[in-house]
Amino acid sequence: MQQTGLSAQEIRHLDRGLEPFFTSTTLVALAEIGDKTQLLSFVLAARLRKPMPIIAGIFVATVLNHALAGSIGVWLAQLIAPEWLSWITGTVFIIFGLWALLPDSLDEDPQTHPAGAFITTAIAFFVAEMGDKTQFATIALGAQFQDALIAVVMGTTLGMMLANVPAVMLGERLAERLPLTAIRWTAAAVFIGTGVATMATGPDLPF
Repeated sequence: MQQTGLSAQEIRHLDRGLEPFFTSTTLVALAEIGDKTQLLSFVLAARLRKPMPIIAGIFVATVLNHALAGSIGVWLAQLIAPEWLSWITGTVFIIFGLWALLPDSLDEDPQTHPAGAFITTAIAFFVAEMGDKTQFATIALGAQFQDALIAVVMGTTLGMMLANVPAVMLGERLAERLPLTAIRWTAAAVFIGTGVATMATGPDLPF
């Protein structure tokens, strides 16, 4: 008789993929609210008034940027002794939690590219994401889930889109209604909680 359904091994494999995906989505979506790249989304939406090319540009820029960031995280994880990795990534998540409490601002207005809204958005968003807390969070997530890089990049990309698509579609109307202070505190709590959990489930230090 042919068996149906997933085996125990397949379920464990699925769980290993879902955890990094949902963790990455949640952390980045919360961190992106009020972040400078979300502020950039408001500016681009108001200036260019072409939502679909802007959304496509955000998606492409995020995939490229976070694939790079996640790969750096995987590379860094391979340089760190396993007994230290959980403690280092946990500490980094706690630092991000404190960073999330700080209001963000755009460094400068984006320049409009003659090729149009898609290219303008892709370039501006990719550059703005360099050194941003969501990029550093992706590096840390790549290090923590080094065997699930694709799931991490998919999750962080989805998190960015969940925060930025409404920003593009609704613009300043959304900005005025968001409880930014409460969201920043929630993001901080989630990051710090993730950091503590990461350290608690890691191996004991070698001393």
